[in-house]
Amino acid sequence: MAQDIKKTVSSAVIKLLTPLVRLFIRNGVSYGTFCELAKKAYVDVASGEFAIPGKKQTVSRVAVLTGLSRKEVKRVSGLSESDDIDLTDRYNRAVRVINGWRNDFTYQNRKGNPKELYFENGKFSFSSLVKAYSGDMPPRAMLDEMLRTGVAKMNNGKIRLMTKGYIVQKGEAEKISIMGTDVSELISTINNNIVNDPAKAFFQRKVSYDNIPEDVLPAVKKNIEKMSEDFIESVNAVISNYDRDINPRIKGEGRKRAGLGIFYFE
Repeated sequence: MAQDIKKTVSSAVIKLLTPLVRLFIRNGVSYGTFCELAKKAYVDVASGEFAIPGKKQTVSRVAVLTGLSRKEVKRVSGLSESDDIDLTDRYNRAVRVINGWRNDFTYQNRKGNPKELYFENGKFSFSSLVKAYSGDMPPRAMLDEMLRTGVAKMNNGKIRLMTKGYIVQKGEAEKISIMGTDVSELISTINNNIVNDPAKAFFQRKVSYDNIPEDVLPAVKKNIEKMSEDFIESVNAVISNYDRDINPRIKGEGRKRAGLGIFYFE
């Protein structure tokens, strides 16, 4: 890597790590623990993505790519995955259930909003919704998760969807897990745009100003939230129309994941 590129990468990494270290310290994650996690990420990426075409990846090559010893590569490769995988899986399943609840007309009322559902009573219940959109996750476990995180609420024996997406109201572990998923996707998009030609770039835009009076900021934030909510609703209508879980009439080979994220910052 050219020296100037290394310098730029180092500067970018410091910017990335600063808010992460703030979160680590607040949650008791030591520097040593972070190093172990970084080693595992290096070994996983080098093992899975940087093999020589046509050849099986080797411990020796991973050691060369990562700068770790062969002994360390073997040790780190044997480490079990963290519990975060379970949180990420629950996040993805909950997102699918919410999308089905909001977009499948059999689970909507006459106004096109998500119905309040009984847990099991009736042909289209919360249980049937979960079975249709979450895979093999038990409906009771999904309900407990949604109630615990504030995404759903019990109302006179029926279950009401409280948010338009998997917006966790409670549970710091879930919020941190979502951070891992969403930031990873943002970085993947930026990396795609760095390594590919413009014709293969993903959409990536940002708008910001740095001389806004502090006392008008709440109004600006409120306007942006309303505009973003309307826009994300229109994007949801487009993407869900092509999702085979939501619209089984869609035909095609393979299975890809696609989406759009919006965030506000100060």
